Amino acid sequence: MTQTLGWVAVVVFLLALLPMAVKWLKQRALGSVAGADSAAKIVSVLAVGPHQRVVTVEQGPDHARVRLTLGVTAQTITLLHSVDLRAEPQVSDGVPVPNSGRV
Repeated sequence: MTQTLGWVAVVVFLLALLPMAVKWLKQRALGSVAGADSAAKIVSVLAVGPHQRVVTVEQGPDHARVRLTLGVTAQTITLLHSVDLRAEPQVSDGVPVPNSGRV
């Protein structure tokens, strides 16, 4: 009887540790796939309807950062505009010239 109670206690303890182990494994797996410098960063979100949003996101490593403007609905995500942030703005006679890196 005491031996059975001991096994039950071990199983309950292992089941209690299971969610923490899964969370730890998820964090380690995600950390190795995408480095901290290449993580996406949400810059802004604008609701334009009940299920539509315009989202601005920065993506990529610091030396090749890109800002994306996305149209997001329940069914699709559409690229509206992108800007290459690594390109330095050109200046002609004190007036900024439009960035040629824009798509």
